[in-house]
Amino acid sequence: MDKIILYVDDAAYAVEHLDQLAPAAPGRHWIVVACAPRMTHRISKWVSHSARENWRAKWFARVQEALAPLLAREGAQATAVLAKGPLVELTQRLHLEHGAARVVDARRPRIGSTMEPLVPAAAEPAPRRPLVPGARALPGGLAGLAAFLLLAPGLAD
Repeated sequence: MDKIILYVDDAAYAVEHLDQLAPAAPGRHWIVVACAPRMTHRISKWVSHSARENWRAKWFARVQEALAPLLAREGAQATAVLAKGPLVELTQRLHLEHGAARVVDARRPRIGSTMEPLVPAAAEPAPRRPLVPGARALPGGLAGLAAFLLLAPGLAD
């Protein structure tokens, strides 16, 4: 079974681009992760925590209603998850729960802000060291050029 973890923050944007991101296939399992819009920390002065959670639940229900018909075509399954906390940790947890799954980012890009990553950044490779301590490594292109210049006069004969 083909499993796809789909990150969504705007249902209309996701519906427009879903066929381009992941074409329909029979027997697919969608894991829809809804990323609710962030509220500023100043809003806590005016809105209680329970009111914020109630708003997030209503927003989540609207996203599910908008995406359910599109994702349920051709007998596909859909599991919905409301994102709370860092998305990298959520992605790792979903991979542990559901096994190998492809990650598709259908979040609307915002101008002037960077989006939170979905997968951990790849570690940079360690710098290569010369085989002999204290010796400098000769770049391959320079060694090839030197060999060509040594052999070139013999080729003219």
